[in-house]
Amino acid sequence: MSLKGLIDFFSSLRLTVVCLVLALVLVFVGTVAQVELGLYQAQNDFFRRFFVYWAPGDSGIRIPVFPGGYLVGGLLLVNLTVVAFRRFAFSANKSGIWLIHLGLILLFVGQLLTDLLSVESMMHLREGETRNYSERPREAEVVLIERSGAETERVIAVPEWRLKKGGAVPLPGSDLTLVVRQYFRNSSLERLPEGSMHPAAATLGFGASILARELPHVTEMDRRDVPSVIFELKGRGAPEGTWLASEYIDQPQPVLINGKTYELAMRPRREYKPYSITLLDFTHDKYPGTEIPRNFSSRVRLQHPAKGEDREVLIYMNNPLRYDGATFYQASFDTDNLGSVLQVVRNPSWLTPYLSCALVSVGLVVQFLIHLVPFLKRKVRP
Repeated sequence: MSLKGLIDFFSSLRLTVVCLVLALVLVFVGTVAQVELGLYQAQNDFFRRFFVYWAPGDSGIRIPVFPGGYLVGGLLLVNLTVVAFRRFAFSANKSGIWLIHLGLILLFVGQLLTDLLSVESMMHLREGETRNYSERPREAEVVLIERSGAETERVIAVPEWRLKKGGAVPLPGSDLTLVVRQYFRNSSLERLPEGSMHPAAATLGFGASILARELPHVTEMDRRDVPSVIFELKGRGAPEGTWLASEYIDQPQPVLINGKTYELAMRPRREYKPYSITLLDFTHDKYPGTEIPRNFSSRVRLQHPAKGEDREVLIYMNNPLRYDGATFYQASFDTDNLGSVLQVVRNPSWLTPYLSCALVSVGLVVQFLIHLVPFLKRKVRP
């Protein structure tokens, strides 16, 4: 196809209509699929892919059957951009139309950047507790922790997405390699009965007395998978045998490597920050005579040694804390009213929806005035 043919194709109204129809179908089917797959899986399978795939049976074959959100949105973005440059010349009379198109293009680009770059995590604090990290509740990591002193530690982390791939994973900052033997997306652990014929999950650590079972993937919004992994540590001084790491195991396992004792654990993936937050007080107000929450707020202490900051901040509903590129929202609280849960959102493109809406609004007003003023002048002519 020639360059002119490509331009004609991407600027055609027919492509616009087809993409809009596909988007409507995709939203409908993806919304219905949330009943079976859950919100997060449906988002990944329908909207965060170029194609929606069908996997017949247990064959492992994936067949593309429908365009996904990235493909439909990408085609609409290209269509909108090509139309703007092809059909509307740069002139004062078309300035409103250009502002409208630029706003819509920015809206598409901003949504893509938000999808690719934004990170959501949670910070759970009890009154008097201080943390310099938040956690991603639906992602896990296996960590080796080397402690030097009461407040200093070196953490070597392997994220869950890398464990899913299996194989050997070099551990950064060391000469060790983690070799995945078996990964469970969702699992259950139970104590191995005496005389049981079932093999233990691992040969070292807690896994030597535990039986691990794989469970079906959880799709409910109020539940989540609890992953486990069986692996070996390879390298000079590493003990021979297999280890079991799981989010069910709530205490670290000691590992002796080259005369140093490390702590081995699987935990929610952490996002460390150069500052710390201390929960000073949590307040939960209710409407008189009811259990309906009227307000809940957290009074926190923000400390950033590198910037010399040490101040108190009140976080409450509709009044988040924006600091260092992250936004802290009051999300939930503990039932005893002594703990608070803050949702932490890092979204570099959070301003793009506001800018795009402003551009579209200004463009509509400008284009309306461009046609209104000459019309009024003609009407008042004697």
